[in-house]
Amino acid sequence: MTAPLAAPGHMSVDYEQRVDFDRLRRHRLGRARAALDASGCGAFLLFDFYNIRYTTSTWIGGALGDKMTRYALLTRGGEPRLWDFGSAARHHRLHSPWLAPDHCHAGMLGLRGAIAPSAGLMRAAVREIKGLLEDAGLAGEPVGVDLVEPPFLFEMERQGLRVTDAQQHMLDAREIKSPDEITLLTQAAAMVDGVYQDVVEALKPGVRENEIVALVNQRLYARGSDQVEAVNAVSGERCNPHPHNFSDRLIRPGDQAFFDIIHSYNGYRTCYYRTFAVGTSTASQRDAYARAREWMDRAIAAVKPGVGTDEIARLWPAATEFGFEDEMAAFGLQFGHGLGLGLHERPVISRLNSPREPLELKPGMVFALETYCPADDGFSAARIEEEVVVTEDGARVLTLFPADDLVVANAY
Repeated sequence: MTAPLAAPGHMSVDYEQRVDFDRLRRHRLGRARAALDASGCGAFLLFDFYNIRYTTSTWIGGALGDKMTRYALLTRGGEPRLWDFGSAARHHRLHSPWLAPDHCHAGMLGLRGAIAPSAGLMRAAVREIKGLLEDAGLAGEPVGVDLVEPPFLFEMERQGLRVTDAQQHMLDAREIKSPDEITLLTQAAAMVDGVYQDVVEALKPGVRENEIVALVNQRLYARGSDQVEAVNAVSGERCNPHPHNFSDRLIRPGDQAFFDIIHSYNGYRTCYYRTFAVGTSTASQRDAYARAREWMDRAIAAVKPGVGTDEIARLWPAATEFGFEDEMAAFGLQFGHGLGLGLHERPVISRLNSPREPLELKPGMVFALETYCPADDGFSAARIEEEVVVTEDGARVLTLFPADDLVVANAY
């Protein structure tokens, strides 16, 4: 039997080889630099906070990280520069020695427009960036940008900077995971393995969906999660169609219920569905689960280097085969998506996009595979998700909570 991938714990220790964070930082910055060199750009200006973490190995809380105020500049042949929220820049100078202290700046662009562009913050920031490019001998070369607010883009163009798309190049860079990244992804999944045991024990009539969400958040943060991004909790008549949220609905005897736990450990994310029956299950629910499991197993068995994402997508039923009018309406139900610092990285696998533009699977890719099957009772449904890493020998599964058959929680 093949041993599971390592989920070694939360600490680096002297008696085992675990995650080497210096090696992780070198790997990520090296791939970002290679992407920049291949892009034809003189620099990447990065606002996407996953790209910022990838290149600078810095992070601050989500409430500030997504306000389009943090940004990083990576110039060809240069070291990354970071502009961060107020005192965070001083903290990085003290605690992030892989960044040059004079490359950590306080920055503010307007908090998604709360400070109007007319205040001049964007104008000053673009002037500073333009000066740094001139100092580096990169004046006139394209600047790749991943995400940008329209007023900032207009200001870059007004000051004569030629802007191109950096996001595609950065997603290319993040596509292949290093052994350290795979270990962190495995650790994140192992944390959810344990939380699902807590969910099974708590899943009883009278409990509300939001109480399960609260339980998951508490358990994950107590176990070392740095962000619980979302928890879907869907039960009973809410299962079909899938609403992709949670509510205050009371769990009832005989419900089918499914959950998606999305969190990160050291930045590396999970997307991890499991479906349960509460107390007892019906033949309709078990049949839906068996079909969802069959579609999942078929996809996992096909994962190997050289296989196209279109080949995986075609193993799943077409939208019209499970009650939807087209693939857009059913998007995300029979689905695969890369996992890393971001929840949705490459490859994205579905009948909507993969047949038109397939990607080749490569060793080191990590992605989640999701299947969904409505039950013939008209309201129940089964949802399964497994995270896999592509190896030379095929897929290795990271998500280990039992899912071969429909688990009945607190059976009568």
